[in-house]
Amino acid sequence: MASLKDLKTRMRLPVIGAPMFIVSTPKLVIAQCKAGIVGSFPSLNARPAEALDDWLTEIKQALARHDDENPDQPSAPYAVNQIVHRSNDRLMHDVEACVRHEVPIVICSLGAREEVYEAIHSYGGIVLHDVINNKFAQKAISKGADGLIAVAAGAGGHAGVQSPFALVQEIRQWFDGPLALSGCIARGQSVLAAEAMGADFGYIGSAFVATQEANADDAYKQAIVDGYADDIVYTNYFSGVHGNYLKPSIAKAGLDPDNLPASDPSKMDFKSAGEGAKKVWKDIWGCGQGIGAVTDVQTTAQFVDKLAEEYDAAKAALCAE
Repeated sequence: MASLKDLKTRMRLPVIGAPMFIVSTPKLVIAQCKAGIVGSFPSLNARPAEALDDWLTEIKQALARHDDENPDQPSAPYAVNQIVHRSNDRLMHDVEACVRHEVPIVICSLGAREEVYEAIHSYGGIVLHDVINNKFAQKAISKGADGLIAVAAGAGGHAGVQSPFALVQEIRQWFDGPLALSGCIARGQSVLAAEAMGADFGYIGSAFVATQEANADDAYKQAIVDGYADDIVYTNYFSGVHGNYLKPSIAKAGLDPDNLPASDPSKMDFKSAGEGAKKVWKDIWGCGQGIGAVTDVQTTAQFVDKLAEEYDAAKAALCAE
């Protein structure tokens, strides 16, 4: 099995682009990998289910061409996100596609299942599992995950409420394997800070919505550019699981973002990424609190260039002190 440390040698920056429902497609993933960071997408974005094979083929072929043309700057590895929740009736179909295509990294969410981990390990793939607390982290590793994504307070989509300092330090008390940190990371300085705290990677989602390659409405992208942390609402109303969303999209849907009722967690439903789930994530925009750092819509390459410049400058400043 190739280690994540080995794959990291192909990365320009220690950054993983988070998989975003609807937003992440092969176009964004390919651009992220070519720019030197891990690109990822949720398997449920490929609809119908049979399209997943086509997406994986497209990504592999595009990255292989890039590597042939740029031997000194090879692409970073890519990842596929699997929703392991019991309501996802596509799970094993999508896992089998990942096995056929030998996807380098699989990111698991909303559940820990040994048979999924074993399937990915069968060809040498790496499994990262996203968690919102130390209890879930221990469960994922005990069942066979190789690494963790600590989803801290302020992250976009289904986020936790714990401080990144608390979450990372508790995990690092017992786990020395691969660890990514998610939550409000949109600057190169923040990536370096995540490393200083004990993480191996920064995990960035919302900032990539405001890139040209993202599959998002122009209004969504502009809302990211215009928004700040105060424009984010944390609620379980839309999916049954608490997450962060942009206030303007909630208000546009005719709801009061400051007075949303609580939802029953049993409402959560990922069956084949049904139209109900699709409508929620298309009209109600997931977003994290770190968007104040996003000032314009750029290409993915331009944004990663900016991250790299900020990261290198912050590192140089620390070394100079």
